[in-house]
Amino acid sequence: MNIDGEMKQPQNPAGERTRRIDWLLLTGAMLGRFLSGLSSRIFMISLPTMAAGLGTDLLGISWALISFQLASISFSIIFGRVGDVYGRQKIYGLGFIVFTISTFLCGISQTILQLILLRFVQGLGSAMIESATRVLAMDAMPEGYEGKAQGIMSSTFHFGFFIGPPVGGLIIDYLHWRGVFFVLIPIALAGAALTFVRLGSRGEKPMAARTSIDYLGAALLVILVVMLTFLMDRKAAEAVGLAEKAWLTLAFAGVLGGFLAQEVKNPSPIMNLSLFRIRMFTFSIISLVVVSIARGLAGFLMPFYLQQILNLSPTFIGLMFLATPIFSVTLAPLGGHLADKVGPRLPATLGVLALLIALIIGITLKVDSSWLLPLVALGLTGVGTGFFNAANGAAIIGSVPRQHRGFATGMVHTGFDLGHMLGVSTSGLLMALAFEHYSGVAGSVPGADNPGVFVASMNVTYMVAALLCLLPFATSLMRGSGRIQAAG
Repeated sequence: MNIDGEMKQPQNPAGERTRRIDWLLLTGAMLGRFLSGLSSRIFMISLPTMAAGLGTDLLGISWALISFQLASISFSIIFGRVGDVYGRQKIYGLGFIVFTISTFLCGISQTILQLILLRFVQGLGSAMIESATRVLAMDAMPEGYEGKAQGIMSSTFHFGFFIGPPVGGLIIDYLHWRGVFFVLIPIALAGAALTFVRLGSRGEKPMAARTSIDYLGAALLVILVVMLTFLMDRKAAEAVGLAEKAWLTLAFAGVLGGFLAQEVKNPSPIMNLSLFRIRMFTFSIISLVVVSIARGLAGFLMPFYLQQILNLSPTFIGLMFLATPIFSVTLAPLGGHLADKVGPRLPATLGVLALLIALIIGITLKVDSSWLLPLVALGLTGVGTGFFNAANGAAIIGSVPRQHRGFATGMVHTGFDLGHMLGVSTSGLLMALAFEHYSGVAGSVPGADNPGVFVASMNVTYMVAALLCLLPFATSLMRGSGRIQAAG
């Protein structure tokens, strides 16, 4: 693919495909994705018990989640760039070490403040891992199997996501909440061992020694992500005294301008803006962010509807929510395979279409709907995730020059998490506005005490999410046809 997104024919496709899979490198990359999926879910399910064990409240324990997210999102792109310059496997292996040490210290923390600070360090380790795992999987595969590599990564992540809640529940019920940290340590140590054993495998081509890191750009990027997080998360902003969003918005705009000016003039920027001239890369990034927003909008509301409106038991709801990762795990390899055979446009667009149908079902839900309808919606969300994530991730990472693939991987992680955070935040805002409109009571708070108004407000939120999905549907179609080729 050239810089404008047009496809180039591989010079020696037959010869490239004869290269064998580097199973050691691929296994190490799979451990990183599995660890990410498992750790995110196992921590979420332990929050109430952890809060009680440390003598804190909901706000206090929420900061243990926020601090991790801030570190992970803020530094993923930066560590991706550092990996491009100095070697991705080095950053990846160090990430496992940082994650292991911080996870152990989280497990023995005695106060909520200690846990919050250590979770930030754990987030740094996660950012180092996330910035490299997808691109290392591609390095482990023969040329032309970018989609298959991303399909394996998506399936591995969702498998960890799938088993996280039951594993966490068993540890909390029969051992101790601290065990949810200790169970992650052997996995991280295994990932570190595999990485350093295989250090220097094929595909690992750091840039020339003269290439530098744009430290000012990196600092500005971290500030931007932190400010954007506070703009999205009202409770987090209020907790640190930043409830006045007008001033925060102005400050964000100023820092954004300074960051763009710095990246344009720097010869070795953290964010190479010229990469956005690649059509497949740019349209795939847009698709990722908006799809993540739509999923966040819808996913945040579904548990409330199932439990408070349909009066289903938490156990039954938990079983229903297994539909999403089951389909994601099983269909991600197929989505990746299709991306390799016919290009990412078809499977990614099918994924967006499946999500759009799920959102349309959400628009039709009523107070007395059968639980089968939301179950179908959850299943379709899993179908969409399986097809979309693998193909779209392959398009983002595979379309840029090899020396920028670490940055592209960081963009995948940041785009997904920021989009989801924005979706959850927007979901609460839309629900509040719609609930106030339908109830006719100014300042009313969405609640199940008025089920008809709650469901009507939820339908409006799903409608907004469905309308949003029309944009990634269009950009997915416009990303270009043909197989993935790195820009020259």
